[in-house]
Amino acid sequence: FMIGAAMSGGKVRLENVISTHLQPLIAKLKEAGTQIEQVEDVLTVEGPARALATDLKTLPYPGFPTDLQSPMLALLTRARGTSVVVETIYENRLRVAEELKRMGARVKVEGQTAVVVGVESLYGAQTKAYDLRAGAALVLAGIVAEGQSEVCGVDHIERGYEDFPGKLNSLGAEIRKVDN
Repeated sequence: FMIGAAMSGGKVRLENVISTHLQPLIAKLKEAGTQIEQVEDVLTVEGPARALATDLKTLPYPGFPTDLQSPMLALLTRARGTSVVVETIYENRLRVAEELKRMGARVKVEGQTAVVVGVESLYGAQTKAYDLRAGAALVLAGIVAEGQSEVCGVDHIERGYEDFPGKLNSLGAEIRKVDN
């Protein structure tokens, strides 16, 4: 939800947060221009109109978590400038880049490294989630894209995020699940 706020220029308040677990994400979001304020166990996250490019490399805890790499990649597709994302944990985690390219993202993947040149806008497209994290990234990209987007393979998302559409809709998104 922090990345979603950063992508959309929105604002979200998160309660009961153990911020020490989120330090790598907080640091990268701040580098990307996101305002994050903490009062005790409450974080308020407000995204910029358009994020700034930043580089990241996934690492075991306490480094940047591989589980957040796909959503961050989606964020960086619209950032001002060029970002480099290095995935050191899972071999196929950058597979989501091909789906983001369907939406107009400029991403070049070589091995475990993605070079992302931010674009002004993403465009609605039909995409496929190959795993849980990619699915979340594609849904977030679809929210900020111009036009309608469709993400197939939502079973991956549902196994990891309870009522993901409902929670995002409560924050102002327009998402609906279509049974095929």
